[in-house]
Amino acid sequence: MKYSKIFISALCLSLFSIHANAQHDSKPAKKPVFIDKTGMDLTKNPGDDFYNYASGNWIKNNPVPAKETRWGSFNILRDFNINAVKNILEESARNRKAPAGSVEKRVGDFYAAAMDSLTIEKLGYNPIKPDLEKLNQISDLNGVINQSALMRTYGAGSPFFGFSVGQDRKNVKNFVPQLSQGGTTLPDRDYYLKNDARSLKIQESYKNYIVRLFNLSGSSQADAEKAAETIFKIEKALANAQMSRVEMRDPYKTYNKFSVKDFSKTTSNLNWESLMPVMKVNSQDTVLVNSPKFFNELNTLLASTPVNDLKTYLKWNLLKSSAPYLSSDFVNASFEFTQVLSGQKVQTPRWQRMSSLTDGTIGDLLGQTYVKKHFKPEAKARMEELVSNLIKAYEIRIKNLDWMSEVTKQKALDKLYAFTPKIAYPDKWKNYDGLEIKRQSFFQNLRNAGAWGYEDMVSQLGKPVDKSRWGMTPPTVNAYYNPVNNEIVFPAGILQFPFFDPNADDAVNYGGIGAVIGHEISHGFDDSGSQYDKDGTLRNWWTDEDRARFKVKATALQQQFDAYTVLDSIHVNGKLTLGENIGDLGGLNAAYEAFKMTKQGQSNEKIDGFTPDQRFFLSWAQVWKGNILDETAAQFILTDTHSPGPYRTIGAPVNMDAWYKAFDIKPENKLYKKPEDRIKIW
Repeated sequence: MKYSKIFISALCLSLFSIHANAQHDSKPAKKPVFIDKTGMDLTKNPGDDFYNYASGNWIKNNPVPAKETRWGSFNILRDFNINAVKNILEESARNRKAPAGSVEKRVGDFYAAAMDSLTIEKLGYNPIKPDLEKLNQISDLNGVINQSALMRTYGAGSPFFGFSVGQDRKNVKNFVPQLSQGGTTLPDRDYYLKNDARSLKIQESYKNYIVRLFNLSGSSQADAEKAAETIFKIEKALANAQMSRVEMRDPYKTYNKFSVKDFSKTTSNLNWESLMPVMKVNSQDTVLVNSPKFFNELNTLLASTPVNDLKTYLKWNLLKSSAPYLSSDFVNASFEFTQVLSGQKVQTPRWQRMSSLTDGTIGDLLGQTYVKKHFKPEAKARMEELVSNLIKAYEIRIKNLDWMSEVTKQKALDKLYAFTPKIAYPDKWKNYDGLEIKRQSFFQNLRNAGAWGYEDMVSQLGKPVDKSRWGMTPPTVNAYYNPVNNEIVFPAGILQFPFFDPNADDAVNYGGIGAVIGHEISHGFDDSGSQYDKDGTLRNWWTDEDRARFKVKATALQQQFDAYTVLDSIHVNGKLTLGENIGDLGGLNAAYEAFKMTKQGQSNEKIDGFTPDQRFFLSWAQVWKGNILDETAAQFILTDTHSPGPYRTIGAPVNMDAWYKAFDIKPENKLYKKPEDRIKIW
């Protein structure tokens, strides 16, 4: 299931100042400074370089720390949150008297096992030896296929293809098994298919990584090198069969419904009628496939590849999925490869990796304590008010659109009124009944959790859709829109400064969390989300003329971002980032509309020398300040649907008349766009 997140890849980062501590500290707090004037570079003209005007001194004085790949507002808030999580986990792990089955006992045992590096070190790769032996015993193609299906049921990898259970986009009250292209390791198919210097360096490093893990698990150098060539060849063939990320953004192109029986006829070596039960899917006669062509190519590849080579590929899937959780030689080998991809200088500390792992594995247990300690009920009430105000603002903007017909406007309003907001944390928590967690067995805990999570996923088949489920955990610094439920979701982790603070002036809150709320609403009306109706069904609700006008405007925005240069000859991919850029443009406009309904928004009273409108746009800009390593920036251009921070900072404001007025932007300024060229969508 696709969730549209507001930030670059997965994580966001934030302007963490004295203020973030003040929320959780008993010491007398200094008066918080919501707009960081000392971090601005006031020698810059906002009309020439708004990004550095808003944050230039901060950017200059805050290079990327060695354990990070980027550093900015989002990362700082994420760093604060992971330390809050660490404190909860350490406290839980110390409490040896917590009752059996309690949240504290289960969370504490999981983290204690994860931090028991002495035991993990002694075990080496013993935890996966039984699995390696199972793979050695495979004797034919059928054995390869069955084992690849079985591996995914307990978290030992996802060989050859992806599998999930999700809502049927054209019948959202039903869950359906979903098959997707996959089987590769590198972050994008282009890494296998390109032959520029950057890609070739990564390919070589990847092969060295494969050799290293095979060496560590007992293979000779010659056998390990042969394995690396075999694996790369198989994965390159799979990459060649994959659709691009831009193509994958089309919800119709990726909606291909088959009966299980009929789909099996198209893939003679993959009998889905017998494979589905191996994957614990029973009594399902229908499957959704995002790329039938990929599975045709996979079918051919399976037939033409020697069984021993396919076994080698399965071993690789087991090794790479397990390496981060084995002894330090495996962990270090994984990090060395990560360094080449991302440029990260030193490995993230173990406590931080294991805190994130605990959150990602049993997040609804950890989240209960996190929310009690770090989220105030009044913040939820204020957020509900902000969401309500943003929906009102969006309503006004839709009604005033000059390019959309009345009939389509009414359908857009129907969808807007049907939005479901979720704020801070779930109404009901997962209890993980049946998941065994032991203080002495880290790797087995992970396997148990993998099996539990898989069982939890497939158990949804045949049941009514549970709309109370969340796709993120409470400490997450992010937000998302889920089109099939037409819901906007804001975890507690993002409801902190610089996005939100109950004590901040409206300009700061509307330029921060207001724009985030507007962004997520806008995902319901971006190039992809706008193809779903008010019920979350993939169904056209537009007139042909209105859709054509929308596409013209979207294309103009795509071209604006295509022109931005990130690194040497690398540009932003306007098509890949289009949905997020529409989200930013619609979101910031709606947030501004809502801000102008407030008392401060209607005044001209300055705070710290800035007008209300200036503070609104500076709040937006300071959210996106940051530094990023070149290697990570290059990777994100291929893999991330979000534009880089500097271009998110300016991409929406340069299309807003209010920004020009707020900072007195003139035609001679570099960022100036003529009024008739300013893109207005929502």
